[in-house]
Amino acid sequence: MTGQVLTEVSGVVRTEREADFLAAYRDLVARPLPDGLVRTELLSGPDGRWRIQTLWRDRAALDAMRASLDGPAAPKLFRDAGADPELALFDVAAGAVARTG
Repeated sequence: MTGQVLTEVSGVVRTEREADFLAAYRDLVARPLPDGLVRTELLSGPDGRWRIQTLWRDRAALDAMRASLDGPAAPKLFRDAGADPELALFDVAAGAVARTG
């Protein structure tokens, strides 16, 4: 195991709220990110299904963010867009990064 943890928060965002949802995500990631956050991505899928996948250095980094005064941002983004957020948590068992050049 790598020790890394991937969180996925997903929900269905109504079409008329998608532009605001995307803008809110972009605003969020333009600010300083929590310590231990390795990568985060906003993904759009069919039927208004959106996902925010975030890779954390380790469980301790994730727990520290959850315990902070601000708390988890992704579920709040979905709730603010009128969506019911669903959370999934995965331990990263193995991984690879493509070599370029």
